Amino acid sequence: MVSTLRYGWTTGACATAATTAAYTALLTGEFPDPVGIVLPKGRTPTFALARESLSDGVATASVVKDAGDDPDVTHGALVSATVRPGPPGGGVAFRAGPGVGTVTKPGLPLPVGEPAINPVPRRMMTEHVARVAAEHGGTGDVVVEISVEHGEELARRTWNPRLGILGGLSILGTTGVVVPYSCSAWIDSIRRGIDVARAAGYAHVAGCTGSTSEKVAAAVHGLPEDALLDMGDFAGAVLKYLRRHPVPRLTVAGGIGKLSKLAHGHLDLHSGRSQVDLGFVASLVDDPALADAIRGANTALGALHLAQAAGVPLGDLVAVRAKATADEVLRGAPVTVDVIVIDRAGAVVGRA
Repeated sequence: MVSTLRYGWTTGACATAATTAAYTALLTGEFPDPVGIVLPKGRTPTFALARESLSDGVATASVVKDAGDDPDVTHGALVSATVRPGPPGGGVAFRAGPGVGTVTKPGLPLPVGEPAINPVPRRMMTEHVARVAAEHGGTGDVVVEISVEHGEELARRTWNPRLGILGGLSILGTTGVVVPYSCSAWIDSIRRGIDVARAAGYAHVAGCTGSTSEKVAAAVHGLPEDALLDMGDFAGAVLKYLRRHPVPRLTVAGGIGKLSKLAHGHLDLHSGRSQVDLGFVASLVDDPALADAIRGANTALGALHLAQAAGVPLGDLVAVRAKATADEVLRGAPVTVDVIVIDRAGAVVGRA
């Protein structure tokens, strides 16, 4: 995306940097400062340490989150990792320190009772612990406690309390990079992406809500990279531009939550401007008992799990309605739409 806005780093990247520094100090007696890490897509940022402490076999390192020019609630927050030896063969165990929430409701990508440290940040920290262990002769068996200063207060300004994540923030991020949120720049990049695809003569493009759905759409349809549109939350921008500048085929790909919003008629899928209506999702199924359970679910993903347990193809039902919304916005433009609904792991759970 072409933008003059400055990128930043996710809480997951900050936690990984702090963990790397703390475990290095635990093994060597010295904190690397700045500390470098490797992000999932190969970027290698470095982070200055804001605080460090080493005593009695416990090391703590802290970094200040820089969200770049994104209006992120956690910009400037102090993210800390405390690392201590764990039981032999135990690998990396995660704990929620002050300011990091705990999962209390199903429907999230973590079990109830777990610290709200999402899967990709966990993987990043585990990989970096293994690297430090290999470099300095450690076992890699550690307990990592992540904390965020004033995190419980900051979390009240997020969706965490409604989602049942209590006591603080979530440690998030799938790429480690915070992309600055500029609506006009993002929508302009969508339009330019469609222009490029048309100029290349492509008959098929995919509008994807994120990197996981992008990979799925590319794999399912064998699409080249420049036929993939980073739609983000702006489904309406894709559909309205294609209405005026059609491409013969459009695939819309995204998670069950965002595509349930599209199915309900929302064209802006951002959590701050549209919400998943579980009453609407419940209306898609014929089973009254299942519908009641869905209305009481915590998230769209939780509703999907309930439907899967009942043998009801909720993903397909959402996909059909999302396609109907897309067709309505296209207003008869010569664009054939198909929809792919995925879960958080990238498994296809619905098609239309």
